[in-house]
Formats: sequence, structure tokens, C-alpha cells
Amino acid sequence: MRSSIDTLNRRRFLLSSGALAASAAMPNVLFAYTGGSAPLVVVILRGALDGLAAVPPYADPDYAGLHRELAIAAPGGADGALALDNTFGLHPSLGFLHERYLGGELIVFQAAASPYRDRSHFDGQNVLENGLTKPIGTADGWLNRALAALPRSARFTRRAVAISQNVPLILRGDAPALSKSPAATPDIDEDLLARLADLYSKDDWFSARLSEGVQTEKLADDSGAMASQQHMAARPAPDRITSEARMAATLMRSDGGPNIAVLEASGWDTHANQGGATGALAQRLLGLDHALRTLADELGPLWSQTAVLVVTEFGRTAAMNGTRGTDHGTGGCAFLAGGAVRGGRVIADWPGLAHNALLDGRDLRPTLDLRSVFKGVLVEHLHVDASTLAARVFPDSSGARPLQGLMRS
Repeated sequence: MRSSIDTLNRRRFLLSSGALAASAAMPNVLFAYTGGSAPLVVVILRGALDGLAAVPPYADPDYAGLHRELAIAAPGGADGALALDNTFGLHPSLGFLHERYLGGELIVFQAAASPYRDRSHFDGQNVLENGLTKPIGTADGWLNRALAALPRSARFTRRAVAISQNVPLILRGDAPALSKSPAATPDIDEDLLARLADLYSKDDWFSARLSEGVQTEKLADDSGAMASQQHMAARPAPDRITSEARMAATLMRSDGGPNIAVLEASGWDTHANQGGATGALAQRLLGLDHALRTLADELGPLWSQTAVLVVTEFGRTAAMNGTRGTDHGTGGCAFLAGGAVRGGRVIADWPGLAHNALLDGRDLRPTLDLRSVFKGVLVEHLHVDASTLAARVFPDSSGARPLQGLMRS
């Protein structure tokens, strides 16, 4: 089965910390004037987003039977997917992304993954951010190395900010990067929870209880004084990622502001009570969608020049588990949005969800290396030399050729 819009087959695909951290009070004078050219925002969804829920392959004959009550119905049905093409849709919570798709400003990638093939959150995030094939071997990240590799004249017109309490690995390295954080801090220690999730990942009962407890607390925090579940579902849940998006846009549109930003959103580890068109994951997706809409609105005219990458460390299992959730998987989805994007397309070499097509008999088999997406954006949007990408930014990545035609210019 193939997507009818810009599907890539395997043959075409194969051929075709030294960082400066600063507090929120750091003056903007530290940023060089950028003129707002080619802004890039990277959004990292920590915890492993279920790509089969976010981008449901509703036409795959094995999808509904595997994902069961977590599956999203076909477009046109009750709580159905937002149609992309005759194979894929978007989760009904992703209304803004669907608008951008229809407006030619969103590319959806499906069956995508980093080179990582195990299922540890921390190792998976390290590989996603370091640009290597393994979680260790470098203390810097691929985005920082790309900025450091720019010609000297361009290097001083590109500054990066992480909207985070600390500079994440993707932005650590020789190129200067600041970290600024919204005033509000989460009540839950997300790092500790992620470590506990890894610790309990081999024990279904403990893993389910931990995930269930986290989701319950998140829903309680998000709902506040809302009178009912129906009222909560009618509006986006308050989410730290929206505050991060607003802060990033404020900085990027200011004179002397950065034109590279990295945002982080936790809470995507849905081992238990994930939900389908409604429920815990739907609320997280609604919050992400609201944050991306906020980013676009706050950037104003800069949005037309902007690219936004949304990625996660790996996907989740094709089959629902015994606690109405999904476990750590491999293949997943990613998004590239923005006015600078030549969108309105799904890029997917769809392997199918038949049992003999699954990786290890359980995961969506990845057919697209995320490094090909990253390289394509860096070449066409930031104008990083392709040979430099291969030698310095993504070493040992000869099999991941840059995707072409992702950007408008």
C-alpha cells in the first residue's frame, strides 16, 4: 500500500558541552542581528509519540485490529481522522496542522526513525540529538555542529536558543547557544519519571502503574477547575509547550533575536490508558497543536520564512497492550511545518502492518531515516554544504541522503 501523495519508494530514497548557558535575564545584546532570515524551530517530543495515532494509516487493513480501541477511525466517521490522502490522516486533535497541510505548509513523514533500534528513552533521545548511530561518542549535537560548520560570515548571523532550563544535547557544542525558560516550572520531575519509565520498561505491571499515575496527575493539573471531561475536551489543555512557543516567537521576532530555537515537550510515554480520538494522548496532541498555532501567530510575518521540525525519539508498538496503551517501539512519524516549507504532502514508503511486515513482530518498520529529513532541511533552509553534513554533522550517514524539495527555496 502506498500513499498517493509524494510517496517515496525505497530505491528512490536510497539513491535519490561547549555551549553557553544563560538565565532568562540574559540581555538580548548577546544575540547578533539576524534579519529574521530562515528561522528554524525544532520541537522534541520526549517520551515517544505514538505515530500510528498521530498519523493514523486508516486504510491499512491491519491497523484497526492491532491498535483496537486506540485506533483512529477513517475520515468522515465519528471522531474520524483529518484526511491527508487515501491512506493517511491526522489525529482529530491536530486541527492547526491539518490547516497547514491544506495550505501547503506541512509535510508529514510516516514510518520514520533515527538509526536507533533499541527502546531506551535516554539512548533514543541521545541518538536523535547527537546525529550518530549510537547513543555515545560525542558531547555535542547535530544542530550545533551544523551551525558551527557554516562559513564565518553566516555563523555570526545565526544564534540559537533552547527554551529550556538547560541546553539540550542537540544544541551543545562550539556554536554559542543560550537557554531561557518560562517562569512556570512543572510540578513533576520529568527527568526522574523518564528514568523510572526506563527502569520499569521490562515489567508490564510496574510500567503500566507508573504511566497511569503520571497521566492521572497530568490530567488533574491540566483540567484545573473544569467541571467535566466533556468541557476539558472542548479546549486545549494548558501546556508548558505553549509557553515555550510564545517565548521562542517573542525572542525570534525581536531585533537582535535568535533565528534558531529548540523546544521540548514531555509526557508522550503512553503505556496505559492512552485513549483514541479522546483521552490522555488526545489532550497532549491538542496542547501541541495549540502551541504550534501560537508559534505561528506570534511569529507573524516571520512565519512565512520559518521551518518547524517536530520529532520524537522513536515510535510505539503497533498493537495495543494489556493496559490500553502502547509500549516502546521503533518506526513513527515526524512533521515539517512552516511558511518556508513546500508542503501539502505525505512522504512515506509504507511497509504495512501485516505481521510479517512488522519489525521484530511488534513495531512499525522504519523506511525513512530521520537524518535524511534533517539533512534536507539544513541544506535547503540553512544552506549548510552537503559534503560538510556528511563529514562533520552526520558522520557515518552515507546511506541517509538528504531529501530534496522540502523547502520552497
